[in-house]
Amino acid sequence: MSPQTVSSCSTDVKENRNLDNLFSKQSAPAVAARFPKKRVGTLKKRPLEEGNNGHPHSRYRPKKRKKVAGPIPPKNALMQLNEIKPGLQYKVLSQTGPVHAPVFVMTVEVNGQLFEGSGPTKKKAKLNAAERALCSFVRFPNASETQVAKGQTLSVPMDFTSDQADFPAVLFNAFETSNTIEDSFNLASNCNSSLSSLGIRYPFIPSSVPDLVQAPLPPAPSTSISPTSSKNPVMILNELRSGLRYDFVSESGESHAKNFVMSVMVDAEEFQGSGRNKKLAKARAAQAALSALFNMQLDQVPSQQPIPREGLQLHLPQSLADAVSRLVVDKFSELTDNFMSPHARRKVLAGVVMTTGTDVKEAQVICVSTGTKCINGEYMSDRGLALNDCHAEIVARRSLIRYLYSQLEHFLSNNEEEHRKSIFTRCEQGFGLKENIQFHLYISTSPCGDARIFSPHEAGVEDQGDRHPNRKARGQLRTKIESGEGTIPVRSSNTIQTWDGVLQGERLLTMSCSDKMARWNVMGFQGSLMSYFTDPIYFSSIILGSLYHADHLSRAMYQRITEIEHLPQSFHLNRPLLSGITNAEARQPGKAPNFSVNWTVGDPRLEVINATTGKNDLGRPSRLCKHALYSRWTLLHHKLFSNLRIQNVRPNTYHEAKQAAVEYHSVKQALFRAFHKGGLGSWVKKPIEQDQFGLTT
Repeated sequence: MSPQTVSSCSTDVKENRNLDNLFSKQSAPAVAARFPKKRVGTLKKRPLEEGNNGHPHSRYRPKKRKKVAGPIPPKNALMQLNEIKPGLQYKVLSQTGPVHAPVFVMTVEVNGQLFEGSGPTKKKAKLNAAERALCSFVRFPNASETQVAKGQTLSVPMDFTSDQADFPAVLFNAFETSNTIEDSFNLASNCNSSLSSLGIRYPFIPSSVPDLVQAPLPPAPSTSISPTSSKNPVMILNELRSGLRYDFVSESGESHAKNFVMSVMVDAEEFQGSGRNKKLAKARAAQAALSALFNMQLDQVPSQQPIPREGLQLHLPQSLADAVSRLVVDKFSELTDNFMSPHARRKVLAGVVMTTGTDVKEAQVICVSTGTKCINGEYMSDRGLALNDCHAEIVARRSLIRYLYSQLEHFLSNNEEEHRKSIFTRCEQGFGLKENIQFHLYISTSPCGDARIFSPHEAGVEDQGDRHPNRKARGQLRTKIESGEGTIPVRSSNTIQTWDGVLQGERLLTMSCSDKMARWNVMGFQGSLMSYFTDPIYFSSIILGSLYHADHLSRAMYQRITEIEHLPQSFHLNRPLLSGITNAEARQPGKAPNFSVNWTVGDPRLEVINATTGKNDLGRPSRLCKHALYSRWTLLHHKLFSNLRIQNVRPNTYHEAKQAAVEYHSVKQALFRAFHKGGLGSWVKKPIEQDQFGLTT
């Protein structure tokens, strides 16, 4: 045998041995994969779909595919109605038809009205009833959400942020967000006619709606635009004055609550409008022009317009309410670097705007503030150095008093320019405001207490009586609790708080904001010390950014104390004009911050106060504390002693100065008697020790 043959044989043996070892250690698929050109028995490569891709040595592992989340299912009418009116009870009215094909009829009561729905199952009957209830008041932010909730498709592309008028005007008329019952029924009654041009039909629209008590309306305009008209204000104005140009003025608010301002020039006069998108702002600018130049009014109730009952005053003009809100929010944005500052965090924003005539453009923001908390009892100051109540509207009122002091100081200045710019003028009994000066209070939400406790889930006047389970508690005085949220009704007894009791751990009680505002509507917001110099000063209007309810707010502000008696001539029960705003503010999510901020016109920056201690983080007193305001009053008192209505008063303490305002004090007692006579409780006072300080201590 030749050497070459021997070498070849040894090579074959080695290869066979290696092959045997390979068969003993590896599976057939792996061998087949390693020797693709050789046929080893019946071994062959399996396709991937037969499962060899799962082997750890496989070269054909497929890439794992990421699961793509499917579309979020839309909310049906039942879910939408439950968000608007939580806790509704659905009842089975009847069941008819054979066993294999039953027909159920379900009912639901909304705002005192029954709505029926039928279907082959109880679930479908409930859904039908919910759809009919929704049709009675269109409460969706836009048309597309309404159609999705009803299982319908909107064929018209919607872009509410676009500058182009590319969607039908009927949608603007039919789906304008409304938070009043009257608005809702007006819109619902026109839904079918408004949407018919789009081929969209509602399954049901109530043919009759409950009668609503209307307030007396101003004189009818010469021309009225019917709400069933398919033209919105922009289209109507364009027919009267073609070629108009709408300009973008400003954008404000946080990302979830934007507010846009648009303007239009008509006949050399500029008109502005605001809204949650540019389209809405353009329409309101056009509406303002139609009203001013052509005496044309949309025959549609503005969003969140109050529905006053008999005896209530007319609402504040919607344009003024919206302008006041916008001014306060814009000023707060400016002071917080367009909401970038950490102190822009807030639950409630309040502010006061002063007008000097009928032109809103001349309005001036006097003060802004935030806050939702009260001081802890252990931090109360017996020297007047801590703020007891840091709720936004309470801080705003203290800021306004500080502004009044500065204006009185300007009036007494030897500088002729400062004297002329002061809002005060000399009168027989001291000083009074110049003609046409008015103050408007804006709060981003309903004040705590009687105005808010019943408001969040109610949209209008109850047509079939007041059915709220806690209705007997309406109008009652309520208190805020130390370190707590919300308010509770005052107790008929044990309403006296003592200094040592609070320091030993009793929770400090503070009257609710609703009750304090009712007090301002009798005694004036100027306070007892300023009443030495001026007659009572009242707010002309109160504007809410959300949770606005005309009945609850008017009751809390003045209706519950209409029986007040024995008021001096200069005092009266003030009935401020009330209004919500068109573009209601969104709820501020998250936990309320522990700080409060304030700013008054003339201040270089915001002051930040720790609401728990009533002082700033360095432990220094606020510029709004009792001690600071008392110091300014004392200087004015010495300067004007000969002109004061109270004779020879030289108080040694802050408490003595307050008590010496005899007329003001008598009005306070009359107010307390009115609350007690109405069975609404007794006013809870702070320990008297906190006011017994002088300026030398």
